[in-house]
Amino acid sequence: MNKIIEGSGKIGVICAGSTYVYAREALGDKASYLKLGMINPLPVELIKKFAATVEKLYVIEELDPIIETHCKAYGIQVIGKEIFSLLGEFNQEIVREKILGEKNEKVALDEPIPVRPPVMCCGCPHRGLFSVLKKLNVVVSGDIGCYTLASQAPISMLDTCVCMGASVSGLHGFNLARGEEQAKKSVAVLGDSTFIHSGITGLINIAYNKTNSKVIVLDNSITGMTGHQQNPTTGLTLKNEPTTAVDLEALAKAVGIQNVVVVDPYNMTKTNEIIKAEFQKDGPSLIISRRPCALLKSVKANPPMKIDKAACTKCGACLRIGCPAISKEDDGSMKIDENQCVGCGICTHMCKFGAIKSTRGNA
Repeated sequence: MNKIIEGSGKIGVICAGSTYVYAREALGDKASYLKLGMINPLPVELIKKFAATVEKLYVIEELDPIIETHCKAYGIQVIGKEIFSLLGEFNQEIVREKILGEKNEKVALDEPIPVRPPVMCCGCPHRGLFSVLKKLNVVVSGDIGCYTLASQAPISMLDTCVCMGASVSGLHGFNLARGEEQAKKSVAVLGDSTFIHSGITGLINIAYNKTNSKVIVLDNSITGMTGHQQNPTTGLTLKNEPTTAVDLEALAKAVGIQNVVVVDPYNMTKTNEIIKAEFQKDGPSLIISRRPCALLKSVKANPPMKIDKAACTKCGACLRIGCPAISKEDDGSMKIDENQCVGCGICTHMCKFGAIKSTRGNA
């Protein structure tokens, strides 16, 4: 819906979507706004009416000047890419500086601030699966999802990431090009939601063309990356109404995948055994790594883990899974933050000395 929001100044702003939010926060009542709910077709008469009420009219749009060009074609004088960039995202600070000439005062701390790169959440089931793949030293054809964070150190187990569904089709082409030996040490990974969205066709192609490709669906019972939306595998609609759920095992069988197995990524020992066994089989495999997202409200956290300092050798093996709850203290010993730990137990598989234990029963 197109809407005019009047302000107290003589500045007019034409914007749509996120740029309206930036402009409103940056300019407040110093400007009037024409908020476009639809930009095709543009409401030319409404724009002309709005332009007549202001002295200066700006068009704020990211990337190409679509609205600006259209306005100028109708003889409406607007200011746009003369001051705004064709590149990148805008923000409130950019809008305020370009239109009002005002800059925010910046305060810098004297102390260095430690970096905090993106990381998978505490208790994320993907952490266990990727730790197994790292142990197996395989090539991982990756995909779009929160599991893409496995490309970050210290896990560093995502070799490619192109677009949704490309992990499966990419692996298929990779194995055709590199041959059987490479196929025995290469996998594709993608989430349950991404698999439904774009991965099924690639899996059909693998079955139809008979490549010895191993595909792992990371089934965490939700669409994790974009905010816990339901998907066709969860049994609920986007309105959380009960509906049919896609049976991934049955689907794989239906498209011609005979080797279908389910693993629990929290049980890294068993997961390792099963994936190794699948690499020894002829023909394609679908491996379903099934464990709900640790952030789901329906998932109850276990008591947190703790470090037995008497048993800890300070080897740092537990740090290799990249869990944000685990850190190193000044004396070199390991520490688990009980406020973050959800007791998934993945770290216990990394410690050879039994130094990581549950706090269950210690209350």
